[in-house]
Amino acid sequence: MESFSLILAIVVVTALAFDFTNGFHDTANAMATTISTGALKPKIAVAMSAGLNLVGAFLSVEVANTISKGLVDETGIRPEVIFAALVGAILWNLLTWLVGLPSSSSHALMGGLIGAAVASAGFGAVHGDVLVTKVILPAIAAPVVAGLASLLATRFSYGIGGKAEGEATRKGYRAGQIASAGLVSLAHGTNDAQKTMGVITLALIAGGAIAPGSNPPTWVILSAGLAIALGTYIGGWRIIRTMGKGLTELEPRQGFAAQTSAATAILASSHLGFSLSTTHVVSGSVMGAGVGRKGGVVRWSTATRMAVAWVLTLPAAALVGAGAESVTELGDWGTAVVAVFLVAASATIWKISRREVVDHTNVVDGPAEPAGVVTTAIAAVTPPPAGPITEDLTATIASPAVPESAPEAVPPAATV
Repeated sequence: MESFSLILAIVVVTALAFDFTNGFHDTANAMATTISTGALKPKIAVAMSAGLNLVGAFLSVEVANTISKGLVDETGIRPEVIFAALVGAILWNLLTWLVGLPSSSSHALMGGLIGAAVASAGFGAVHGDVLVTKVILPAIAAPVVAGLASLLATRFSYGIGGKAEGEATRKGYRAGQIASAGLVSLAHGTNDAQKTMGVITLALIAGGAIAPGSNPPTWVILSAGLAIALGTYIGGWRIIRTMGKGLTELEPRQGFAAQTSAATAILASSHLGFSLSTTHVVSGSVMGAGVGRKGGVVRWSTATRMAVAWVLTLPAAALVGAGAESVTELGDWGTAVVAVFLVAASATIWKISRREVVDHTNVVDGPAEPAGVVTTAIAAVTPPPAGPITEDLTATIASPAVPESAPEAVPPAATV
């Protein structure tokens, strides 16, 4: 049985809080397109996703082992380091949620862990080969591969479906979209819940509660699955709006192609132990589906903001994690200061979010993203439709004004 110290208990609670933010931050990955196309009602969609996230948490521990055994040197890590890492990850998740940007919770966690580990034990505490092969390279490849797969799947779907647009066709694709959304939710639980399992396991090893090299205990798997499921059920409505409406407009068959491609990529990466960002995968799939439909438009201004957030996630979370670790090194009071700062910052972000509430009642009613420069230019030069001119071109030309002294000189109005 594990022996717990106060700091270890704080770390476990903070890790589960991060898992909760991961759940509502990444709900959009599974359900944004399903909600935006009307395949499922918003509350039903998030409830379904929450249940499947919980099931997915029990399917594998490969990603958890990547976090707990591979990314950093577990023998030189103190529980305070894990706590500092989680502070960086949670604050980045909340900030990007506030502005509705679907950034990677996975990279926020790993960035915080890297920054805190370097601040505590130097750069030697981070295993660079694991960072490159199982974090950075998959981060670059994931949206590209998923986007290409979704683009091809979308074109194939429209190709075999022809111009069939009847109610039966739409219902069929909606059913397929619901099934594929469920698969994404299952994959999300398999991949993302494990990251919190890995962090808690790493903290238990650092605190001497379990032996180095141990797999996550059963209670860790269960608690991590429940935390991410609860966060998913709460629903990250701001990010759902961005992913479902702000990036592109999807039809049911596009949503089906995007989610099927994303689920396949996520499940394959979980099996291989890649700590993949489900956000990157799903975003790439949505953009691929948008490009894959003839006449489809991707709002590249939104995509650019998302890409900037992706690039900033690792270093930003690492800086906060490193700063938090520097404060915790001052002793117990330093750890208390960091904890108070985390609670106060989280409460402030939540209070700011209440100025404009986004929930299940208005998630699909948000303002449309303004058209970009290219789209506007194309619209400006679009020729008028061809066809016979049917408008009445008759015009009346008023006679010029004349002095009252010569009324007989006023000619009648002319009609052309």
